[in-house]
Amino acid sequence: MTETRAEVRLPTEDLARDLPFFTRSLKMRLDMIYPADSPEVAVFSGHGLRVRVEKGAPEGPGTLRILTENPDEFAGGERILVSPSGTRVEIDELNPPLVLPETRHAFVVRRLADQAPWVIGRAGMSYRDLVPSRLGGAMIASHIRVPDGPVPDMVHFHKVGFQLIFCVHGWVDVLYEDQGGMRRLHAGDCFIQPPEIRHRVMHAADGIEVIEIGVPADHITEIDHEMTLPTPNERPDREWQGQKFVHSLAKDGSFKPFRIPGFEARDTTICDNTRGVASVMVARPTEENSPWTRHDCDILFNFVLAGEMTLEGEGKDPYRLSAGDAFVIPPNMGTRYTGATSDLELLEVSLPGRFETEVLGD
Repeated sequence: MTETRAEVRLPTEDLARDLPFFTRSLKMRLDMIYPADSPEVAVFSGHGLRVRVEKGAPEGPGTLRILTENPDEFAGGERILVSPSGTRVEIDELNPPLVLPETRHAFVVRRLADQAPWVIGRAGMSYRDLVPSRLGGAMIASHIRVPDGPVPDMVHFHKVGFQLIFCVHGWVDVLYEDQGGMRRLHAGDCFIQPPEIRHRVMHAADGIEVIEIGVPADHITEIDHEMTLPTPNERPDREWQGQKFVHSLAKDGSFKPFRIPGFEARDTTICDNTRGVASVMVARPTEENSPWTRHDCDILFNFVLAGEMTLEGEGKDPYRLSAGDAFVIPPNMGTRYTGATSDLELLEVSLPGRFETEVLGD
């Protein structure tokens, strides 16, 4: 098998001074140096990187990032180092803790008719941003379209606090770590993807559209090059950071009275399986109008799956909403749903999963 190597080239003005910087300060191995009588090139390796330091190289000094589990112990606690020839080295966490930004509460309405742009994202999928402000980075809500056919995806995972995939149209096949064979998501079904569960999107069809909710808004997606899916064991009770995988099927759901009078809802069981991190409900009207209510939930997101309704809010103009529209109601703001058509269906996602709703009256 042919051996191939890749190097990063950095300039040096004084190789003799740069040598101890790379070997002692950065704990890299010296693999090559020449010419012997007056060295101008040295090659170092370490931490998954090969670096060629060359006198007279045309590039300017670059930046290296070294990620380690104990950054405070790597270089005597220094987080930024600069080589004698000007190369900047940043020492950082290999696995930084997940940071959940404080929610910047806002009343948000995003209508499909407003023609927000669709952008091409990961694996050829098209994304429409449903909450442009991201509530200060607290969450992201995306309307996603996946081209029909095999999906050019890889085994990957997300460093998140919560992630939901809800199918609006079509179907999609996905493989999940320790969850048996292929899982098919149809319209009305949803997955909760616990933090860092490995998965791979395999095939999409019939004009698949999904709603994806992620917390926080900015989170890392990593590729797992070692794992092959499906995994040999099925472990339905396994938890990832306190959360279980959920595959909720619309056909198995039953409707019960909702937190808002005049509506009923089916519970996806996500609240119980995330230990209250989030709740996901599908609500439909039993009456045309509901009373004014307010809630104390940190994040309350809604997406209109079907039908129409009017959203009224304290101090706001009413919004007539239809399928494809989304809205966020901040805590302690009075709102009511009126003019609901009989085919109205709302996807409601709340974080946390348990909160109080106060009925204010008509």
